Amino acid sequence: MAQLRSRRRLALAVPVALSLTASLGFLPGVASAAPLTSAPSASATEDGPNLAYVVNTTTDKRTIAAVEKAIAKAGGTVVITYDKIGVIVVHSANPDFGAQIRAVRGVQSAGATRTTPLVAAGTTDEGAADYLTAEEAAKVQAASADVPGSEPLEADQWDLRAIGADKAAKINPGSSKVTVAVIDTGVDDTHPDLAPNFSASQSANCVGGVADTSEGAWRPYTADDYHGTHVAGEIAAARNGIGVAGVAPGVKVSGIKVSDPDNGLFYPESVVCAFVFAADKGVEITNNSYYVDPWLYNCVDDPDQKAIVDAVNRAQLYAQKKGLLNVASAGNSNHDLASDAIVDTTSPDDSTPVERTIDPSECFDLPTQLPGVVTVSATGVQNLKSYYSTYGKGVVDVAAPGGDRRYQLPDTPSKDGRILSTMPNGQYAFLQGTSMASPHVAGVAALLKSTHPWANGAELQRLLKAQADKQACPESYDQDGDGTQDAVCEGGPKANGFYGAGIVNALKAVK
Repeated sequence: MAQLRSRRRLALAVPVALSLTASLGFLPGVASAAPLTSAPSASATEDGPNLAYVVNTTTDKRTIAAVEKAIAKAGGTVVITYDKIGVIVVHSANPDFGAQIRAVRGVQSAGATRTTPLVAAGTTDEGAADYLTAEEAAKVQAASADVPGSEPLEADQWDLRAIGADKAAKINPGSSKVTVAVIDTGVDDTHPDLAPNFSASQSANCVGGVADTSEGAWRPYTADDYHGTHVAGEIAAARNGIGVAGVAPGVKVSGIKVSDPDNGLFYPESVVCAFVFAADKGVEITNNSYYVDPWLYNCVDDPDQKAIVDAVNRAQLYAQKKGLLNVASAGNSNHDLASDAIVDTTSPDDSTPVERTIDPSECFDLPTQLPGVVTVSATGVQNLKSYYSTYGKGVVDVAAPGGDRRYQLPDTPSKDGRILSTMPNGQYAFLQGTSMASPHVAGVAALLKSTHPWANGAELQRLLKAQADKQACPESYDQDGDGTQDAVCEGGPKANGFYGAGIVNALKAVK
């Protein structure tokens, strides 16, 4: 679960919303001029790998009905139709299905969402989890007891103090009317630190593209699928005298599981389902500590990847129009995403990766690079960019604690530079990554929503940036001391490649 992710820089000075719309024709009302197909070709009945596809069309009911009919003729089976955004999830064993359906009138884009038949997760944590033992916990509890009002393990939570979340909780811990949906590997809602704040009515299993809301469907498959539970605790672990505290311990948290049970990957149709479900269930904020598999970058000159970008973007824009704020992690590759080219050696990650050099202005890491999504870089206890964190001027929006176990060690009982949070089966562990930074921002956004209940997603993003603590570029970023800069920060204290508009501040959010 330690794969890397990245995101692109903006192309020239063109606003990302306009550049994406222009290049992909995202607007649901724009119809294709392609001719209708009259009948399926012989290949429609041939046996091939049973793949999943997204077919993107208009939101017109007649057009959708015609496209669904064409899908059947081409040897496809409709799994679900999201008519509000014009996205149809399809399974087909016809090896020519993609090409055939792209020739159908009304189809704006269509492509396979994976490279292997239907049968290592793209999450953004860095390294294995380090569980807190009973002996270590006792030491932390003793130190926490010296601070009145602290949770038993809070002495190890340097990250809360770094953004003023401990002080903010005394003023306003957040409103139970605000829900943050964790789109991830599932959330263990039976954990004693999560149970008080969990919203089952806003939780589901979206794997495969159809929301399953049956009891417990949102829970992780096994204890090894801990990522979503850790993220949920960072956001909303209750201040209940047990374990740790979240950034916004009074808000609700829900779990929308999107990780495939066989390989842990986050396929596009599952993520589309998650955004639409969150929007329709009245969620205010989503946290996205992952990238959409199987492509680290989705290049719009490839028909399959273009369709993936189109489908996921439609879903997250639908959520935004409902007033949601979508927050996402920037990645752990330590790449400058304001560069002209990036070498991708990991895609596709569901079969055999092929090395390719991509143009970050035309190839997109999803969902973090989509318009309106808040992109988050990671910092350590010294408020310095974490050694692994992706960065880039004009790419990163804000920064938050994600941990740094190499170069930024705190003076805490465990002296662990990573982030301590909840794990399945009532346990606690340290993790680091931009996966851990993103939920800190989602938590602060939840506090802002609690303080300003009428603010929509765009206003919450503005407030996040306005209230962030400005952080200038460091004079030197030679972390390992070998005389070579490990990354180059560009920009001034108000906006730069390492920290965006600055490090988020929970205390300011509640004042």
